[in-house]
Amino acid sequence: MKWHMTSTYEIGKIIKILKSKNASAYDEISTRILKLNVPYIVSPLTYICNTILNTGMFPDRLKYVIIKPIPKKRGDDQNISNFKPISLLTSFSKVIEKLMYNRLIDHITSYFILAKEQYGFRTSYSMQHAAFLLVDNILTAMNNKTKIGGIFCDLQKALDCMNHSILLDKLEFYGIKGKFKTLIKSYLTGRYQKVILNNNNNNKYNDSSEWEFINNGIPQGSVLGHLLFLIYVNDLPKIIPDYTNIILFADDTSLLVTDSNNKDFNININQSLTSLITWFNSNLLTLNFNKTHFIEFRMKNYHQVQTKVLYEHKVISNSTETKFLGLIIDETLSWKQHIDAVTTKFLRNLKHTVPYLH
Repeated sequence: MKWHMTSTYEIGKIIKILKSKNASAYDEISTRILKLNVPYIVSPLTYICNTILNTGMFPDRLKYVIIKPIPKKRGDDQNISNFKPISLLTSFSKVIEKLMYNRLIDHITSYFILAKEQYGFRTSYSMQHAAFLLVDNILTAMNNKTKIGGIFCDLQKALDCMNHSILLDKLEFYGIKGKFKTLIKSYLTGRYQKVILNNNNNNKYNDSSEWEFINNGIPQGSVLGHLLFLIYVNDLPKIIPDYTNIILFADDTSLLVTDSNNKDFNININQSLTSLITWFNSNLLTLNFNKTHFIEFRMKNYHQVQTKVLYEHKVISNSTETKFLGLIIDETLSWKQHIDAVTTKFLRNLKHTVPYLH
């Protein structure tokens, strides 16, 4: 892998595009403070960053992350599954990660490494492209009067479960070797985190855990996290059978199986699921069976026999609708449920906005 040292211009540009926030990590240096002091620190920071790139050693003091649980919905504070973790990383860590990201994405782009089935977090790829491909496949099958079904997968804590050894092996396979691989290894290992439930000026860090060592995964909200995950799952499409289409958006995985024969369709959909879960198990990722759904798409006036999809006696639930990248997809592609949901959300927001218009 070819890469180059950094410059004061690149460091200044990286800091400039950081969002100006008052929130800070354990070092109490926010991005707002960092941006205000660019003229005074850009030269020594460039020297430090070049030393990091040259030695392949990520600073240990930048590996400490504060986790703050934020409720997904109001009024359900007693349910632990209602909270999502927000990671507070040091501002200097974000600058160094962006340097690493720039060099890593240049290598990946130059050698066309990422699979064409992956639509997440890529230039010129989007949720709209993935949604168009899904709908186009379904409509084509319907027009040809062939059976088509989709398995919409949910992975449990995918970013948190990434195995470092597996990731490093895959990085080397894709030509990321030498000091840069050593730097990524240094970045991944020796990390610590603590959870803070309440943080205010009068009672700072009162409700918090101890610093705990992290064995696997990458911090949520890190600059490198999603790109490293794309590399982690990049070989997944290669194990999927030819009769199956796979659509990936980071950790969102969807399978589409088409066949004109009922018996073959049932066999193929189950074989595709088996191949997928085998790959997940080999890469130490876990499928959430409770949130994974199977939909058999159909014309409005056609009622088919339900297909049973299972893996080792664990049944994937048959559903008439599911969420796909923000869209509510139903079995007949009527879009009624999606339109109703968007209308309800619009009216709810309008209700809160109207008082301010008078």
